Amino acid sequence: MPKAKAVMLDAETIDCNDIDFSHLQRLPFVWQYHAATDSREQTMQYLKNVEVVVSNKVELDREVLLQADCLKLICVAATGTNNVDLEAAAELGIAVTNVANYSTPSVVQWVFTHLLALRSRLLEHHVAVRCGDWQHSPQFTVLDYPFAELSGQTIGIVGYGTLGRAVAKVAEAFGMRVLICQPLAGEPVDGRLPLNELLTQVDVLSLHCPLTKETQDLIGAGELALMRSDAILINTSRGGVVNEVALAHALREEQIAGAGVDVLSSEPPSEDNPLLASGVPHLIVTPHIAWASRESRQRLVDELAKNIQAFLADEARNRVV
Repeated sequence: MPKAKAVMLDAETIDCNDIDFSHLQRLPFVWQYHAATDSREQTMQYLKNVEVVVSNKVELDREVLLQADCLKLICVAATGTNNVDLEAAAELGIAVTNVANYSTPSVVQWVFTHLLALRSRLLEHHVAVRCGDWQHSPQFTVLDYPFAELSGQTIGIVGYGTLGRAVAKVAEAFGMRVLICQPLAGEPVDGRLPLNELLTQVDVLSLHCPLTKETQDLIGAGELALMRSDAILINTSRGGVVNEVALAHALREEQIAGAGVDVLSSEPPSEDNPLLASGVPHLIVTPHIAWASRESRQRLVDELAKNIQAFLADEARNRVV
């Protein structure tokens, strides 16, 4: 009896020839790996006679799922499942799994990569050396870019799940005071601060909340105006949580001291994104890479294999639907 078919729709979002897929390969499927899937028509073609699909960002909407007659399991190669019509999957009896917490060490490292670079003014010091300022200095050092220590500063964390807690732990190791924002939905928690109260007290604001109707533009002009002029914003959550026009304006007007963002409201971004405009000072933008250390991507693939193995054993592991 021939093996069932499985397909990965956007392998190049996970792999750059450095990931071991052997755990997937050992499963009882004939695998097809597509670097990318560029259209709904292509998605439908790739899903013909397929029982298991792995998708990171390829959209699997109702129309696509209705055409996938053999599909039994959707494995989202991410935590967020917004690319899958979960209601349609449930109606059609298609199971859906995701992968959570696989990238925590990578994201935490990236939060502090941004924070340390900004607070230590690393880029200015590097450019100063490359431009010859140190070589022509009358002193043994260059003190043109004064910087501050993290020790003794206050970090505010919005979104206190696995990532928020891990960031707090590292912050405490640096000697920082940690303030936690109240949940943005649900009941208040003792010892946490409402967002507007927290914003006035922090030297660093780090965002770790999902993008929802409640968090869209959570940090806008009003919130940025509450922050201290020497405060830094770090966003490794979702781009839409921060109003990009407002952030660009706040940086230009020196309302805050700097920002490090790894996510933008549209990805890949358009050329006219306000945070990609020339002349926005004290801003570091990286290409949604915080999650993607090699170790993190390997954990992701290994977790996908475990999800499929559990499904085959009729076990609910990381089930969303």
